Amino acid sequence: MNPSSSQGYTGTNCQNTENQEAEMDTQFYNRAGSLKAAGVAFSPHLYRYVEHGGTQTSAQALGVSEHCVVKTLIMEDHLAHPLIVLMHGDHEVSTRALARQIGVRSVTPCRADVAERHSGYRVGGTSPFGTRHSMKVYMQSTLLELEKVYINGGARGFLVGLSPHEIVRLLSPQLVDVERD
Repeated sequence: MNPSSSQGYTGTNCQNTENQEAEMDTQFYNRAGSLKAAGVAFSPHLYRYVEHGGTQTSAQALGVSEHCVVKTLIMEDHLAHPLIVLMHGDHEVSTRALARQIGVRSVTPCRADVAERHSGYRVGGTSPFGTRHSMKVYMQSTLLELEKVYINGGARGFLVGLSPHEIVRLLSPQLVDVERD
């Protein structure tokens, strides 16, 4: 999706121009408890989850550019050490470039069951916040060019909108340049 088209957002600042004040179910809002506890200003967003719909579906539901929706990917290095990669929704991760930048032989995506075991979240609802096990976080550096991003809040169909600088403050990720169109 072209970030400069007029599909409910303006430019690449990722602001939802439709004032969508939805009733937030307490269960979903509580999933963002670690954000509230850290004093993060965020906006909760529910949408109808579609199996294998990915960031394109959530971006369309929120009326924002897919470029502003962040994928939270659980991967592992050649020694099976898990790690988190945060990437623009409309880009893929070059695992070869990631391995080179973080100094490991290889990086591969985890199988769904392994990712769920490491993160504590179901695939499709993986949040980088409040994971079951502590993991090193790698964040695509160009995410910091955006005013606001939408990232999973810990459940399928639940995103939180926040400044990418808050992600850096909370998770202290290593910034990388590993995007592939």
